[in-house]
Amino acid sequence: MEEFKFPASIQLRLDWSELDLLGHINNVMYFKYLQAARIGYAELVGLRPESPDGIGFILADTRCSFKTPLYFPGTITVRTSVVFIRNTSFGLLHHIINEDGIVAAEGHDVIVLYNFADKIKTEIGPELRQRIEQLEGRKYE
Repeated sequence: MEEFKFPASIQLRLDWSELDLLGHINNVMYFKYLQAARIGYAELVGLRPESPDGIGFILADTRCSFKTPLYFPGTITVRTSVVFIRNTSFGLLHHIINEDGIVAAEGHDVIVLYNFADKIKTEIGPELRQRIEQLEGRKYE
């Protein structure tokens, strides 16, 4: 697999309320962590869920592969990188890392640029592409 530099990173505190009956963090919470990372990345590249001009983004796909359990108390770091850019979408790779530096889960998202006024997907413009490439430090084909 290609190495990614993960230019975006957030740290989150694990909460007691996120535990399941087995004493570890419930799998549903991982998707909450991915959402926080997704929104954080979008903010870094100047993309909002919906802007005044009606252009924003929607989540087309999300997946999470669980590697090792997370436990309370603790903190995690979610690192994010763009893996592809297409005409109307881009893909995010997330690593959820525990306090020991171990990848506890790997998430994948597909984000689609969307025109909420016309209710259609819209092309990723050169400005957004440039901001992503600048943050990532690489060009996308």
